[in-house]
Amino acid sequence: MELRQLIPVFDTSTSKWASLARLLRWLTLLWVFIGLAILFSASYPVGEAELGDGLYYFKRQIIAIIIGLVVFNWVIHSPLRRILGMAHWFVFLFMALIFATLIPGIGTNSLGAVRTIAIGSFQLQPSELIKPFLVLQGARVFGQWHKLKWQSRLIWLSIFALILGGILLQPNLSTTALCGMALWLVALAAGLPYSYLTMTALSGVGMAAISISLRDYQRRRVMSFLNPWADALNNGYQLVQSLLAIGSGGTWGTGYGLSQQKLFYLPIQHTDFIFAVFAEEFGFVGCLLFLLLLVVYSAIALLVAFKATNPVHRLVAIGAMIFLVGQSLLNIGVASGALPTTGLPLPLVSYGGNSIIASLLIAGLLIRVARESSEGQVVSLPQRRGDRF
Repeated sequence: MELRQLIPVFDTSTSKWASLARLLRWLTLLWVFIGLAILFSASYPVGEAELGDGLYYFKRQIIAIIIGLVVFNWVIHSPLRRILGMAHWFVFLFMALIFATLIPGIGTNSLGAVRTIAIGSFQLQPSELIKPFLVLQGARVFGQWHKLKWQSRLIWLSIFALILGGILLQPNLSTTALCGMALWLVALAAGLPYSYLTMTALSGVGMAAISISLRDYQRRRVMSFLNPWADALNNGYQLVQSLLAIGSGGTWGTGYGLSQQKLFYLPIQHTDFIFAVFAEEFGFVGCLLFLLLLVVYSAIALLVAFKATNPVHRLVAIGAMIFLVGQSLLNIGVASGALPTTGLPLPLVSYGGNSIIASLLIAGLLIRVARESSEGQVVSLPQRRGDRF
């Protein structure tokens, strides 16, 4: 791989790619551009008021995107076999870092949760960065399930359970649920017995119920989701302001940069509730176009999965689609009041270096599967004496 291939602008090899891979690449870059434009509008007021620099979050997001695009292009140009071979080491690394956040003095406490480790000015969030490697290792394990010995199966199921348990202890119920559902759906696509899947699903629901019953703030979130207007100035405040933003957008929106709710009415408007700002500024039509982008992206991802002949590669494509499109739909569901309030970012849109890097890595895996599934290797036959061409 040449050095210039790590930079999208200078990568001229894309013309030789299969059509699905090229289309996914352009859709991903379009998604990143849309996200950057939305973030600029949503984050400017809070950056100006809190940090004296309206471009603070925008500039940091650009740095994260540059790093993410380098990783994105490295994945696209690397054999998936090699990446799969390294996946388990990164799973172990980020699992260790997840539990390290629980150690006093190492994990950074933010709003009552310890999900990050401070490295200078950068906040490392292992639960975000482990997502692409869960896709890889989950596909690797479940794609070869019938070839594995019982000992190997139990070891990896235990490791997955430990990872989910560590994220839940931070506490981070939303990310735990997302990662658990992604692994469960990958296992379902791999054809694991329904008895195993049913037992695992019931266990996951039970753990979520226990977590909600033990943590008062999670219980209040669920109750306020059912009727946010009953406590519109306290527990239901965030959702009410989000609904007001979405409703204010009308058909065509208030116009780019003209959201009123982002002016310190809607909390964390540049991260978890950034879709509400987008809906207010671009209206119902803008929301439909964004949802159309997600539909097209998921349809192409499914085509890539169906075309993959290698079962592990097929599961990588499905897992990538779940984390990109599925998480997007969950975020939109939260902002629109269809789901309880959670802390999931909108992939490739919400502010956060960890999220943008992980999302671009996942998108790169999907495009790599598309390339390896559609591009055949041309093998030249030896020319025999007497043959003329």
